Amino acid sequence: MQSWRVHRNGEPSEVMRLEETARPEPEDGQILLKVRAANINFPDALLCRGRYQVTPPLPFTAGVEFCGETEDGRRVIATAALPYGSFAEYAVAQAAGVLPAPDALDDAEAAALHIGYQTGWFGLHRRAHLKKGETLLVHAAAGGVGSAAVQLGKAAGATVIGVVGGADKVAVARELGCDTVIDRHSDDLVAAVKDATGGRGADVVYDPVGGDAYAKSAKCVAFEGRILVVGFASGSVPSPALNHALIKNYSIVGLHWGLYNHLDPDAVIHCHQILTEYAGKGLIKPFVSERVPFSAAAAAVQRVADGTTTGRLVIVPEGAAS
Repeated sequence: MQSWRVHRNGEPSEVMRLEETARPEPEDGQILLKVRAANINFPDALLCRGRYQVTPPLPFTAGVEFCGETEDGRRVIATAALPYGSFAEYAVAQAAGVLPAPDALDDAEAAALHIGYQTGWFGLHRRAHLKKGETLLVHAAAGGVGSAAVQLGKAAGATVIGVVGGADKVAVARELGCDTVIDRHSDDLVAAVKDATGGRGADVVYDPVGGDAYAKSAKCVAFEGRILVVGFASGSVPSPALNHALIKNYSIVGLHWGLYNHLDPDAVIHCHQILTEYAGKGLIKPFVSERVPFSAAAAAVQRVADGTTTGRLVIVPEGAAS
């Protein structure tokens, strides 16, 4: 089979190599799946760079999230068990974590459902306790993680403010359902949030960016608001001023969704059932901006790493891209 292998750490376009390899052999408790579509996540770039919290031994096959097919023909979604990632014709997953792909979504959309939407649901509901009628501020709202949070926020009955970088991404965020869109390149983010909320600020902030995004969030979070720390796509890990959190009565809430797979797997299954219902009702639909042919995977992962994309880029078999 063919797979994209990483033999040394570095930029995805430089270290991902398309090779002919043997099909991986699943261990006890694992399952071999044919890959129907593989979503590209920012952690895939971090894996290539050797900067992710998980560091598989070299060489490894990149790709952490995919829609696959079981030996008996069932369509499923899963996270790959590294080092046998999903940027290949076949991947390995933990059998207990394999979930049915929603009928309402095609392969590419289903491949983009699991990590981003589970992260969004756990973050907004289990960690930040978002309530109907509250205001949700979403950073990187036109991106893969942010777009999921926007849709889930609207499904929860929140007013959603999206923050993006650039006029093209403003249009995308509006199409996704944001009630207000802020272009961080041209708008005063703090002033715009205060203006949109009548001076109150955002009740919940969804921050997968870190750095300056976090610093500005602290200036426009509401009394008893919650800043949800999801990731650090900016590459900068902020150092919160805890005296400021004390004075303004807001909470700083962390989320590492992957831990739930080990510590509360039933909650992951419950969340998937909710997401499947949402998809069936049309409340959520992964924004797949591009279906990338398998042969162009390395360049696509690099674009995600560079932050130049909107929505989700999903790798599909040759001939299935559009």
